[in-house]
Amino acid sequence: MNRLGFVFQSAPHSTSKGREGLDAILAASAYSEDIQIFFIGDGVLQLLKNQEPEKILSRDYISGFKMLELYDLEEIFVCQNAMNNRGIKEEYLLIDVDSISNKDINEKLSQCDQVMVF
Repeated sequence: MNRLGFVFQSAPHSTSKGREGLDAILAASAYSEDIQIFFIGDGVLQLLKNQEPEKILSRDYISGFKMLELYDLEEIFVCQNAMNNRGIKEEYLLIDVDSISNKDINEKLSQCDQVMVF
């Protein structure tokens, strides 16, 4: 089975990339159990609690990240440097994640057979 990597690097609600990435993960989970999810750069903002996208007339897909656990997707990683640079602590995040270094992210991504970036 191929290991799939999904990388979120865009801020939420500025484009449809976050919603499309979440949809792609949920669809891929029907075919593969070996999925790793990474949030780097502005992508860490995807996971912040208490977002109010309706105020900017955007669809609230962020709560959909809670479904990852229901799909048994547990390998979810955030870039510790990106969190530190943005003043984000793990308790500000909507779901449980593993906070790892850039080096560890690069190592894990290199082990993925396919990587999709959103």
